[in-house]
Amino acid sequence: MRRSFKAIEHQKLKPWLRRIRPYSHVNYAGIAVGYKPHLDGGGSTFGQDFVPMLRARGMPKVNRAFEWCAGPGFIGFSLLAHGLAETLCLADVEPDAVAACHRTVMRNGLEDRVAVYLSDNLTDIPASEQWDLVVANPPHFAQGGVGQRRFHDAGWNIHRDFFRSVPKHLKAGGIILLQENNLEATPETFAAMIAESGLTLIFVRQPSAEHPQIFYLGIKRTGDITPAWAQA
Repeated sequence: MRRSFKAIEHQKLKPWLRRIRPYSHVNYAGIAVGYKPHLDGGGSTFGQDFVPMLRARGMPKVNRAFEWCAGPGFIGFSLLAHGLAETLCLADVEPDAVAACHRTVMRNGLEDRVAVYLSDNLTDIPASEQWDLVVANPPHFAQGGVGQRRFHDAGWNIHRDFFRSVPKHLKAGGIILLQENNLEATPETFAAMIAESGLTLIFVRQPSAEHPQIFYLGIKRTGDITPAWAQA
């Protein structure tokens, strides 16, 4: 009986409660980002480290940035708000996350600067989408977080598919920056996937004292010239 109730709670009650729960908001330099807590996989906390890190490296404003596994778009909207990107593309497999992104776009009048896609990895993103910068806080665990899309990447297959698909969307000199978690991964975890996909790992940024589990991977398309700001 208890197991049956737990199943009903997980499959029906919790999704219903999430739908009726009101949106919360966080403001990034004038852009109010709407979200619900179940959509936040860390983008509102350690995900905000992208802005100071990119500024410290001296990255100039890029024309178009893409946030992979965007959730409510905490990272992407923050880059836009802080003047690090002129336009933005967001994508997620979760319909609730995409709905939150659309809500933020409309609330802030960003229809001419932001595109949002419901996509299983990059499958449903048109070839016309070409990016100078790709950022992401993807699912961090191959073993943990089972049943939670925000956290679990069984066999690292989501990463593997991303690496295979992203090169065709990169502009010349485009850079990929991923936040990963050292509780289950190291740079070597992804090295073969990156190389097999025609990509090159150009730098690793080690964890900070504030977020000691989170490290960064800087990746480019093999053969492209590395922009000065992204050089190791």
